[in-house]
Amino acid sequence: MNIKRQIQKNIEQNLFKGKIIIIYGARQVGKTTLVKEIQKKYFAKANYFNCDEIDIRDALTDKTSTEIKAFLGHKKLIILDEAQRVKNIGLTLKLIIDNFPDLQIIATGSSSFDLSNKIVEPLTGRKIEYYLYPFSLGELRSIYSAIETDRLLETRMIFGMYPEIAQNQDNIAQNLKSVARSYAYKDVLQYQNIKNPEILEKLLQAIALQIGNEVSYNELSNIIGIDKNTVSNYISILEKSFIIFRLNPFSRNLRNELKKLRKIYFYDNGIRNALINNLNPLNLRQDVGALWENFMISERLKYNNNYNIDQNIYFWRTKQKQEIDYLEERGGKLQGFEFKWNKGGFKKPKIFLSAYPESSIELVNRENYKNFVL
Repeated sequence: MNIKRQIQKNIEQNLFKGKIIIIYGARQVGKTTLVKEIQKKYFAKANYFNCDEIDIRDALTDKTSTEIKAFLGHKKLIILDEAQRVKNIGLTLKLIIDNFPDLQIIATGSSSFDLSNKIVEPLTGRKIEYYLYPFSLGELRSIYSAIETDRLLETRMIFGMYPEIAQNQDNIAQNLKSVARSYAYKDVLQYQNIKNPEILEKLLQAIALQIGNEVSYNELSNIIGIDKNTVSNYISILEKSFIIFRLNPFSRNLRNELKKLRKIYFYDNGIRNALINNLNPLNLRQDVGALWENFMISERLKYNNNYNIDQNIYFWRTKQKQEIDYLEERGGKLQGFEFKWNKGGFKKPKIFLSAYPESSIELVNRENYKNFVL
């Protein structure tokens, strides 16, 4: 069953406007499916190239503009899937757009550390970037009713939203472990400085056990037995491969606000749970609150991304442990959100409302979550 991705409309609106389209996203989140859906609409005018294929990489590497054009053919829409696999891809794309401005290029990449580094300079002002994440609840709404969405909520929190998992409930635990093992690390381990997958997995497991809490690189360094700078470098790489993301603390007015530590979350709950080998139902878990927090924040990121909503995101906490799980800053205004699986047990921190009088704070629980992510 084909579930339409919400960014497809935005991409199509920007085709044939003199810009290269770059689509970033982890492996297996549906980039190939998305670009092939776009290709269908321009079938007679479109060519698709999979840059995982050696001969295609060779044909696009260190070639003249004439050689590249001869290989690409006479179609007006060119799709380069997994473009980061092409050496010097930035220069190749620059040659194409400079010499053949009527061509529309769509390039996808499963690791922004590689593709971004290779295209930033050559394509300054010549590209539009999009990010594709695992399915969002909003995208699944097209095939599931509100009642079904509620019924499947626990499953989504545990097994995540990767397309292969969300669309097939058969052997779901085995399939999730396969996705996590086969795809999550593939690009990370190919990166030039990553030679020890065991260390990387230990780091991810340590992060997985700390979601919802402030993370200290010094503490992670001691747990894993590697130096702090290596921890910082690995976390940066994991971010750029769309496995984890960071929230920094918000601080503006109060002396006792936290300013240094950060929180780290997973883009997908299923990958996180597979890493710690805990796919138990919620009634057998001790981390329901952390799971709910991670799930809601990642869904909110997808929502903002899919609807082109640009804002700064943070968490807030004081040294006395008054806290707000998640903050959005837009147009100078602050919206705070606290996540509780159950309805009760939340008091708005008065010190925050006093320090930031135009702000608001809301509780997001399993009864009202649709207002937050749909």
